[in-house]
Amino acid sequence: MRKILILTEGFTNPHMAKTARNLLIYKPEEVVGLIDSTYTGENGCSLLETEGFSPVFSSVQDAPSADHLLIGIATPGGVLPDNLRKHVIDAIKKGMNIISGLHHYLSEDPEFVALAKEYGVALKDLRKNNFNKVVNRKGINPASLRIQTVGNDCSLGKMVVSLNVTNYLLEKGLDAKFVATGQTGMLISDGGLPVDNIKGDYINGAAEHLVLENQHHDLLMIEGQGSLVHPRYSSVTLGLLHGAQPHALIMCYELGREFIHGVEGFRIPDMDVVIDIYLKMANIMFPCELIGFAINSRKKTVKEADIERKKMRERYGLPVCDVVRHGPEELGDAVIEFNNRFRSSL
Repeated sequence: MRKILILTEGFTNPHMAKTARNLLIYKPEEVVGLIDSTYTGENGCSLLETEGFSPVFSSVQDAPSADHLLIGIATPGGVLPDNLRKHVIDAIKKGMNIISGLHHYLSEDPEFVALAKEYGVALKDLRKNNFNKVVNRKGINPASLRIQTVGNDCSLGKMVVSLNVTNYLLEKGLDAKFVATGQTGMLISDGGLPVDNIKGDYINGAAEHLVLENQHHDLLMIEGQGSLVHPRYSSVTLGLLHGAQPHALIMCYELGREFIHGVEGFRIPDMDVVIDIYLKMANIMFPCELIGFAINSRKKTVKEADIERKKMRERYGLPVCDVVRHGPEELGDAVIEFNNRFRSSL
């Protein structure tokens, strides 16, 4: 088992350090602690709003022995902040392998490469790939059900929903598989492809490849990326949607979020508009329907979340829940019901 220190220096918050947060949730047994000199001695789990305890250390030297250092943040453009370089260098000199999900490839950074060679450690860039295949629309297993999470913005919890629903389905005895399409999901599941770092012509092909690679399972829960209404990331979202050809969608959104994340003044369209866009774009390629909503209510009270849940059920007549606050059962049962209809039609 890996023994991982997570580097979040200066960015230890639930949004910027979402890679760290999700590793603490889904792989807590592998985490030795966090590195952030601004929060030395505090509980990293509390800072990242998750359960449990993970100590925060000021430096690699002050932390317990570990064999990996994970860069646990997601920065705009995927660059490595200058204040993190020293920690990476210290970890290499301590004999630790380095894992990064940034667009800045450590394995192409001359300083890191030279040090890694000197100290005999590995630099693993999760996003680095040479995938170069287009969609062929051949060999798709008609008996393998495909469910995809989508959203009205980025950074909503599409991966969390996909993972939690998958785990629920597995507990119910279904042959379900979480299909990772981003660096954090890949780190947790030890598989997948980073679709946001694949050349434009090949995004659809990468999504199809993931389906072909995993379709020996009865049911695939495909992790969504970005949003069709996000001005930065819509191309990735559309490529994933068209390449994966989902039978059904789960719509994710954050309660109270009115504006697109990261783009000042760009208001999120009404949910009816978002749903219509997704269903039209999906059905161009393959018959698809919406089967439920996943609310991210992390910033709201229990009462506010329950009011929203009731309102959305009445508005759309579909299952609605926050998979963290309410549990994944309602959406999981919706998938099971859809799967039963799907099987009866084969």
